[in-house]
Order: sequence, then C-alpha cells, then structure tokens
Amino acid sequence: MDSQLALLQDEVREAIARIAHAESLELFRVTYLGKKGKLTLQMQRLKDLAPEERRAFGADVNRLKNEVQQAFDAKTAEISRPNASRDSVDHTLPGLRPPVGRLHPITQTIREISAIFGRLGFESVTGPEIETEFHNFTALNIPPDHASRDDVDTFYTESGHLLRTQTSTVQVRVMKSRKPPLRVIAPGRVYRPDTVDASHSFMFHQIEGLMVDGETTFAELKGTLYLFLKEFFGPKTKVRFRPHFFPFTEPSVEVDISWGSRGWLEILGAGSVNPRVFDAAGYDSKRVQGFAFGLGVERIAMLRHGIDDIRHFYENDLRFLEQF
Repeated sequence: MDSQLALLQDEVREAIARIAHAESLELFRVTYLGKKGKLTLQMQRLKDLAPEERRAFGADVNRLKNEVQQAFDAKTAEISRPNASRDSVDHTLPGLRPPVGRLHPITQTIREISAIFGRLGFESVTGPEIETEFHNFTALNIPPDHASRDDVDTFYTESGHLLRTQTSTVQVRVMKSRKPPLRVIAPGRVYRPDTVDASHSFMFHQIEGLMVDGETTFAELKGTLYLFLKEFFGPKTKVRFRPHFFPFTEPSVEVDISWGSRGWLEILGAGSVNPRVFDAAGYDSKRVQGFAFGLGVERIAMLRHGIDDIRHFYENDLRFLEQF
C-alpha cells in the first residue's frame, strides 16, 4: 500500500476509536468521507500517477474507503442504540484535535524575512498596488523611454494608472511623508505581464528595503545583507557582490549566494540610493545618504524548500500546502 494511504489508514482507525457521540461522528464523516474529505483528495492523486500504477492505487483507495465506510456505519449504529448513553464522556480518552489552517508558505517567508530585518531596526510598511507613473518610474530615475514603461512590461489602467511593478514605490511614498533617519522594508505583491511558466508569474511578491541617514556607507549595506542571508539560508552560506546597474541606485550590485551543485545564484539587487531619487522624494541629496535592496520572495522560498515550479504556490493544492 502507498505510504500516504498507510498513514491515512492508521489515522482513520485511531479517529474512529475516539468517537463517543453524534457530534464527533459527523466531524469524522466530513473529514474522511465528505466531498472534500481526505479520501476524496487521495483519489485526485490518480492523475499524477503513471498508468501502470493507477490500477493498484485505485484498488487500495477503494478498499480503504470501504473499510472506513463500514467502520462509520458500525459506529453510527452503536451510538444510535436506545440504551446508548449519548452524553457520556470518557475523560480518559485523548481529546479531539480540531482541524486548523496553515499560513501560506509565501506568508511564512515574508514574516520570517520581516522578523530578521525587524531585529535590525527595520519597520515594515505597505503602500497601494495601483500606482502612478511618477511613483513607479519617474521618482525612481527610470527615464521616459525605458523599456520597462512599455505596456508589454507593465499593466496600465484606462485611467492612466498602473499596477506597480516593484515595491520601491512604497519607499518613495515613505520618503515623501517622513524625515530621515529611515529604516523600512516594503513587502507586497507586484505585477508584470509575464507569460506564466515554472519560473514566471504575472503576480509575485517582492520585499524592498531602504535605509536613509545623514551618513551611510556601502559597508553598512554589505553588512546588513550578509547578516540577512546567513540568518535566512544558514551561517555557512557564501555571499558575493557583483557590480551591476540599476537606475535608482549608484553604485549598484547584484548579490549571489553559493548553492551547492548549482553554483552561484543571483538572489537580490542592491546599491546606494541615487541622489536623483532623493531629490524626487523631496530630500536634500547633499545632506542625506542611503542604501536600498530588493528581492523576490517566491525565488528565495523556492530555493530554500527545493520547489521547482512557482505555480505550486497558487494552485491551492492541499497536498503541497500542507507540507508547510
């Protein structure tokens, strides 16, 4: 018998033995025999099996379902007997653990990242997902003729607004409303008209970080990212910085981590905030300095958990989600 079915069989036998009244009997029926019950979910695995495996697996599921149905019917008859004490409680039996939900793996990842940066003094902030070109492009020093402004790379609304392509928009709004010093991270959804495949989606999550003060150094940026990456991926994680170009930071780097046999993998982008971004936000670029960084949440969650397809996060498959 399949290992998952064997575990489910043991679970069912323990559950049926604990049933003492009609309420727990109904909970058992919904949990195991209902339309969305665990036995029904097992049948859905058939489509993922090789043809030669389906017949044996289907037979095992049906045998288990018959066993569960017979046990359920017997327990129903037992509880329904006139002389049965329906309200009696055996206090020596273990209690029933109520079914509980789980946080989505993306939510778990965002919370863990936010907690790490929170210990470094960074505040988590949010902003609107429908944005203006000013906040999404102009204020970030992205020129009018830049390819990212085209409608093949950005979702535009009929009113002339757009779905933000990066959570850097939140940094601009924070700088416009607050005075330095600042330490913020901005987690949230972003949107780009990408073709959905194993590594791309039209909606995904980013976390952007920003630190602004009278004086900041590139060494502080490197130290912050070293600490984050080693805490998130493990203390033995190797990190390297490579020169790169981003319109909103100068100088700019891409940050890689060493990942086993796959070698160096790009994990985030960062750099010192471009003075033009400070000017657009209303800061005096001659009096403040800062650094910024950004990462894709799905990407690092996939690396950490060995997930090979971004679509798993959004297909609502309980067999996947219950692993987290």
